[in-house]
Amino acid sequence: MTDKAAFALGWEEWAQLPDLGLPALKVKVDTGARTSALHAFDIEPFGPASAPMVRFNIHPVPGREDIVISCSAKVVDRREVTSSNGETELRYVIGSTIQMGDRVWPVEITLTNRINMAYRMLLGRQAIAEDMIVTPTESFCQPTLDDSAYFTAQIRKASAPRALRIAVLSREPESYSTQRLVTEGESRGHVVEVIDTTRCYMAINAMAPEIYYDGARLPRYDAVIPRVGASITSYGCAVIRQFETIGTFCLNPADGIAKSRDKLQAHQVLARHQIDMPTTAFAASPKDTDNLIDLAGQAPLIVKLLESTQGRGVVLAETKKAAQSVISAFRGLKANFLVQHFVKEASGVDIRCVVIDGKVVAAIKRSSSGGDFRSNLHLGGTATSVRITKAEREAAVKSAKAFGLRMAGVDLLRADDGPKVLEVNSSPGLEGAEKTTQKNIAGLLYDGIEKRMRPMPAKKSNLRKAP
Repeated sequence: MTDKAAFALGWEEWAQLPDLGLPALKVKVDTGARTSALHAFDIEPFGPASAPMVRFNIHPVPGREDIVISCSAKVVDRREVTSSNGETELRYVIGSTIQMGDRVWPVEITLTNRINMAYRMLLGRQAIAEDMIVTPTESFCQPTLDDSAYFTAQIRKASAPRALRIAVLSREPESYSTQRLVTEGESRGHVVEVIDTTRCYMAINAMAPEIYYDGARLPRYDAVIPRVGASITSYGCAVIRQFETIGTFCLNPADGIAKSRDKLQAHQVLARHQIDMPTTAFAASPKDTDNLIDLAGQAPLIVKLLESTQGRGVVLAETKKAAQSVISAFRGLKANFLVQHFVKEASGVDIRCVVIDGKVVAAIKRSSSGGDFRSNLHLGGTATSVRITKAEREAAVKSAKAFGLRMAGVDLLRADDGPKVLEVNSSPGLEGAEKTTQKNIAGLLYDGIEKRMRPMPAKKSNLRKAP
């Protein structure tokens, strides 16, 4: 019985690090070095102390700092490493698999900035198995890889799932929606942190804008999912704008949230995009009450506060006299409101369409309870799954796009002359839609975020292939 042939390595080889999403990397094999090292910058630890992780960026191709790949990995250790020039550095140690030819094996790798080194990775003797023979005079004993992989769609296919650091802006950490976002994100290996919007404060300047929380600067997040309540819309949008200023991806932009929350502006946005809605009228002067009612149509009418939410602040006026009384009362409270045509044929039923990244991913029919014209689930309404028409789907998608919202709850009424958009919600609740349709809406949301976080390949290469 003969021994298995030794695995030959030259002093330089091509390797893949599939766990980190690196499809091609030129490696220096150095038996004089004890530990392996990988080029990394912007190194940032994250996650709980019981399961720490680290994320970092890498320029995989020497001389091409325009090519950046973001990686993340579990932390195995922190270790002092002395380099060849005698300098000692405390480094994060991660575990990964490495592949050369058809051989795949686990290695421990330290992270350090090797920007001035000719090789982005050094393979030390601890990572070299007993059946491996290193020939210092040979190069590329194993098959070479095409470094143009960095400039093709291959890098997107090879990219390993990367653990993301995500903030959920919410003042209700125990709510169904917030909990679903946390559990779904964590089930995918991400670190999800719930941030109370009102406890954030900001340093606003041109060169180094920052966001602070409970006395400390917030870390850099890969993405922010806003769940900003109506009572703090203004401050919440200011915080989101600050995240946008420092370059953080926000699921919904501050501008879209602000426009959707202001009922008057929201209807003006819908009108500008030629999206059908119930006829709506607005006026500030009490002298215009009768004209306002006439513009909205004949009674019954809906009188709605501009900052109403979850059906509160919405009144049905059965007669013109009742409408005059409600308008007078709202004006007495110095409240801003609008008057809207009541779509009687809807019979207390509306359609909630959940739109994510330009697609309707769930639709439910909400019916009012106890003769109430409002169908909100918070007010006791019931929900059932529903098939929507092409016109309803198009109206929902067009509405979300009009506000620039990547996730939205679009409420429609089924009128005799087609769907009418009632409202566009920038922070739709997940509970009613998920439990009614049995769809993993939180998962679909994360699908979109993960897709956006994948590395983008450069368009062309000026590099030569390995010999």
